[in-house]
This record gives sequence, structure tokens and C-alpha cells, in this order.
Amino acid sequence: MKFSSGTADRPYDPVDISSPAFWSATMDEREAAFAELRTRGTLTWHRALQEQVHEVPGDYGFWAATTYDDVVEITKRPDDFISGAGILFENLTPEILEISTSIIQMDPPRHTKMRRLVSAAFTPKQIQRINGRIEANAKAVVDNLLAKIEEGGGTADFVAECAQLLPMHNINDMMGVPADLRLAITEELNVANGWSDSELAGMTKEQVVERIYQSVKNVNDIAIELAAQRRDNPQDDLITALAQAEVDGERLTDKEIGGFFLLMLSAGNDTTRQSTSHGLRALTTHPDQREWLLADLKGRIGTAIEEFVRWATPIMTFRRTAARDIDFKGAKIGQGDKVVMFYSSANRDESRIERPHEFDLSRTRNPHISFGGGGIHHCLGNQLARFQLRALFTELMTRAPQLKAGDPEYQPGTFFHVVKSMPVSL
Repeated sequence: MKFSSGTADRPYDPVDISSPAFWSATMDEREAAFAELRTRGTLTWHRALQEQVHEVPGDYGFWAATTYDDVVEITKRPDDFISGAGILFENLTPEILEISTSIIQMDPPRHTKMRRLVSAAFTPKQIQRINGRIEANAKAVVDNLLAKIEEGGGTADFVAECAQLLPMHNINDMMGVPADLRLAITEELNVANGWSDSELAGMTKEQVVERIYQSVKNVNDIAIELAAQRRDNPQDDLITALAQAEVDGERLTDKEIGGFFLLMLSAGNDTTRQSTSHGLRALTTHPDQREWLLADLKGRIGTAIEEFVRWATPIMTFRRTAARDIDFKGAKIGQGDKVVMFYSSANRDESRIERPHEFDLSRTRNPHISFGGGGIHHCLGNQLARFQLRALFTELMTRAPQLKAGDPEYQPGTFFHVVKSMPVSL
């Protein structure tokens, strides 16, 4: 029997998670809606996301996976819930999707082969090998932050002067990107990943689409040029590895190299940047947790990092598409239906996270899924993110233990949990 995707015979859940107002609300306000949805016992059906960059005819809505167990199960069923039809909650134009495609939007067997190309660079052993460089970069960005606070009369923007810089340097070091290109690439990525950014608010929808496309193309062009240089002059970096790699006896195309490059820089920058910003804000609003951490920084930083990442949940959603008709715990999912996994809800699920609404750095059992729920798309850079967070918070808590974060400016959106700017002072 074919499950219907029409709206007439599939009522929408009354809880609104589709409107711009919902995605402009605070994390706590959104959590109240997710908490209600988690009581449903299965996936819930919702209206299509409103005011998207690209409107798709026949986009009736999406299924929401809000419980921990449902998100994990969908993640581990890649044959039923595929990535090749798109992984973003929001619709983007075919042109943007085409130019930005990477392994995160692939399904086996191509995904398996492509992931193997870069997985060796992100093992704990390999990250340990470059840990000295990560720690040096952490020291340098804290030097920069403290200097900017002094220059600014006692305050500075933590995101611009610290949180953004550390992952930018580390992932670019691994990739082999020259220093003079790094800031420009980061600025382009901020546009490409921030299609709801207030800086684009004055543009028409067509202008926004064109600006996002151009940002992605600019980053791709840099990757392609660097790869061409590495073919003539190989270096010990990931761009060289991509330029020389073969899959099924064929070299990667320029498009594939550009997609890899975009994914690594985008995910490598934003995940750590958001965890760092949300983490420092939480230390400010929970001074008892700061004092607990400072009492034994070296011994306690490991569990603290896991709570920083759970609390921030830097990537809030990922989408899958049903490959066939599926009866999922009574939810009649039709072939081609969108299924959206809400990590920000799963990481607050009382059935799997004890006292999920408490910020507790001492959690010894913290099975958060901020890096994914396992399966073939589990975050390759999770160890890199952990090493960076350890290095940066060790440096901050050692040299500026009472650094205070003011009210953050959040960027509305459905993908990254973005702190756009945040004042800090000593």
C-alpha cells in the first residue's frame, strides 16, 4: 500500500516548529515545544518550513524526529532514510546543492569509498600528532583576545576575536590553506552557512540565493586552485591527499574536491566555534560550575567538554528522505517524505539524559549525540573538536579564569546554533 503524502488525509501536529517566529525564539522556548512533541511516542507531521530560500512545489511538510531513540534509529538506517536527496532542513536551489555536494550528502556505496579517503586524517592518533599545533593556536587566539579586551577598554567580541579564530586556524592548518586566504574563506563560509543571517535581510530572495551561490563558488574556486598547485608541488596536508586520491581508479573531480573542502572547513569551523561560545556563556551564567571546573581543571576538563558540546548542540538538525514507504512506530511515512532529526531536542530527552535541563560539567554519563547518533555519517571531526575545546578552555581558564560573557547575539536559523557575537570582559 502506498502511503499518502497529501495534506488532506494527514493532519499536522498542532505544535508549531515551522515558523520563523519559532526559529527566532530562545533555546528554552523551543525546548518547550520539543518536550511536548517527545510525548507523542513517534514521529510527528508538520507544515513545510515557512519563508525558505527556495520554495519547492508539492513540499507538503516534514516528519519530526524529536526523541533520542528515534534520532539514533533513523541515523542507523541509511538504506531506509537516505542522504542523497539533501541533508538540510531548508530547501536550497538545485544549483547551490550541486556545487556544495560532499560525502555528507552521499549514500553507499559511493559514500563508503569517499569517506575512507579522509577518515585516516581524523583518527585520535592523527589528531594527537598535531596536538602541539592545536595548543599553540589556542595560546595565540587567547593572546589576541586579551589584547583586544585591553585595546577595547575592557571588552571585546569573543566570537570574532577568539571562538572563530581557533577552529579557523586548526582546520586550515590541516588542509594546508595559506594564511592570507583564511579570513576571506571564513567570511564566505559565514554567508554560505547563514542564509538567514540578518546581513542578508535587506536583499530579495533572488539576491540571497545568488549571494549564497557565489560564496560557495568562491570557496570552491580556492580549493580547486590549491589542488592544482598541490599536484605540481605536493605537501603534507589534506589538499594534497585530495588532489592525489583515487576512487575506483579515478582521480577526484574538481567538483568533488570543492565539496570535500567546503564540508571540512564549514563543519570544522562552526561546530567548535558554537560549542566554545555557548560554553563560555554557560560558565558565566552558572558560576558554581566554573568554580567546580577551576578546582581541578586538568582532571575535570574531559567531562566538561562533553557537557559543553551537549549544551550547545552546535548542529541542531539534519534531514533524511524516506527511500520507501515505512511504518515507523505507527507513523506512516511515504516514499520521498522529508524526515528531520532534531538533535537539540534529543539532547534534552529525559528518557536518555538525566536532568537534561541542568548544565552539569560533572556528568559521568553523558551520551549526547551532538556528533551524530552513530552510523555511517557520524562526525569525522569529533576528536578534532574535542582536542580544540580542551586546548582553548584550558588556556582560557588558566589565563583568564574569571572571563565573563555578556548577552549573546544569536543568529536565527535551523541548522547551526549560531552565536553571532558576544561581548566578554575580565
